[in-house]
Amino acid sequence: MTFAEAALLLIAGIGAGMVNAIAGGGSLITFPTMLAIGLPPVAANVSNALSVAPGYASSVVASRADLAGQRQRIRRVVPTALIGALCGCALLLNTPRRVFDLVVPFLVVGAALTLAFQARLRALVGHPQEVTAKRATIMLHTAVFLCALYGGYFNAALGVLLVAGLALVLDETLARVSALKNLLSAVIGLVTVSVYSIFGPVNWAAVAVIAPATVVGGYLGAKVARRLPAGVLRAVIVTFGVGVGLYLFVRAI
Repeated sequence: MTFAEAALLLIAGIGAGMVNAIAGGGSLITFPTMLAIGLPPVAANVSNALSVAPGYASSVVASRADLAGQRQRIRRVVPTALIGALCGCALLLNTPRRVFDLVVPFLVVGAALTLAFQARLRALVGHPQEVTAKRATIMLHTAVFLCALYGGYFNAALGVLLVAGLALVLDETLARVSALKNLLSAVIGLVTVSVYSIFGPVNWAAVAVIAPATVVGGYLGAKVARRLPAGVLRAVIVTFGVGVGLYLFVRAI
């Protein structure tokens, strides 16, 4: 790896950490960067998953104030996230990528649009305050499992998916939803690190450069996210999510 390539990865890592904390989708920065320096797609995908995982942990620390009062909810959904992420890792390591590559862009754009039209969708499915406790629990675990499944397979825009899914089924402010998103992203990241470091074709040199940078970026991004008005934060997430989806669609075809 040349000095220029290392510098490029360092800048990408800081940017990805900030984007992941604010809106999700930071892998859209680091994944193409790894491809640009010559890594094969599968190696870039696996190395990228490991690289951005530490940034999620620093985002949790920075947004811990908004996790207050969510301890019981966290205990319920973490096992679901673990199972979903493990299933996603198994899919990546044991199935062809082509079909899922074609589906991913639609999932990402769908997640962004879900967040954009959250109020109208709630009118159809019922506001969280109007949904029975049993139905709300089923909806929450379903959303977390599907997002974790996606995150274990292909991490890009995981935050967009999580925010969209959680905001639809939880009666919480967007800042508190974002904090929970950071925690679940860290859990999913821990699973991908554990699995891919053993079974995946990891480029450890790239990981060594990007991972520390995402920690710095993740902490800075979470601080910025807490100060953004809810409407601005929602607009940032939706805009970035649509951009991620369009990029992935163009890349897939």
